[in-house]
Amino acid sequence: MLPMMSRTLRSVTLVAGLAMAALPAWGQAYPSSPVHLIVAYAAGGTGDVVARIVAPKLSTALGQSVIVENRAGASGAIGARSVAVANPDGLTLLIGQTAEVAINQHWLKGLNYDPDKDLQPVALLAVVPLALVVPAKAPYSTMSEFLAALPTSKLTFASAGTGTPGHFAGELLKAKTHGNLTHVPYKGAGPALNDIIGGHVDLYFSGMPAAMPQLKGGLAKVLAVSSAKRSGIAPDVPTVAESAGIKDFAFTLWAGVFAPRGTPPAIVARLNSEINKVLNEPDTRQRLVEAGADVEPMSVDQFRAFVDAESGKYARIIKETGVHAE
Repeated sequence: MLPMMSRTLRSVTLVAGLAMAALPAWGQAYPSSPVHLIVAYAAGGTGDVVARIVAPKLSTALGQSVIVENRAGASGAIGARSVAVANPDGLTLLIGQTAEVAINQHWLKGLNYDPDKDLQPVALLAVVPLALVVPAKAPYSTMSEFLAALPTSKLTFASAGTGTPGHFAGELLKAKTHGNLTHVPYKGAGPALNDIIGGHVDLYFSGMPAAMPQLKGGLAKVLAVSSAKRSGIAPDVPTVAESAGIKDFAFTLWAGVFAPRGTPPAIVARLNSEINKVLNEPDTRQRLVEAGADVEPMSVDQFRAFVDAESGKYARIIKETGVHAE
């Protein structure tokens, strides 16, 4: 009897030992193949710029290729949905931005994913102000000149898509100034900026990282920033709130990493740790700051709370402005 019990105990111990050894395996073995970062907008936008700065360093940290892919359309919903239904193995991640994570669920009817239930926050990458940019040949070069011309002008304003922060910034500017502004949505910042450069649209609230190359190259002019405070990269540029006297005019665009819901906590924790290390590297931080981004590493729980607060804010803005999906 005792030998049989001894064999049984040894078997149980062996199984338990194997199970315990397997517990951290997700974190240790991950990633077993290339990691795909899905940007839900066309190349050239803020999320795309941030992703391509971070991806090479993250690849080194993870020991696997990190590939940035653009899946544009439906104000980020197409790319977000593709990640929401992906295998929760940490190999397909979303570079989630304000629209597809904090706005779409309050804005679009029949949305085929639920950001709160289908996406797991992993890490915040950057928060950026929106720059109010106009073509280089526009007849105004300051916000005061623009506001003076607004009552007698019929203008178009671009956005990276309906329901994006840039769209709401344009709508609120229109409402507060009673300007004759017509919205023209695009599938991302890249196409919108191209049409600003070409003079096909009159103004655009662009994420600062996407706009910086055009501004530095003299291809477009910046009149103001949409954030509550001035941008560290452009301290001489006024905010819309101060230059137009619009109280509480505060819009920012942020980008973070999200995984499909159900991704093992060990993988989420590993990604958060490695991403925050990358963000804290001096050269990475410098590149992001020079692009116009504020770098704000957060824990997983802090990032979850940040996303919840942003979602609540836009739910209120949509209700207050009365703007409907087009």
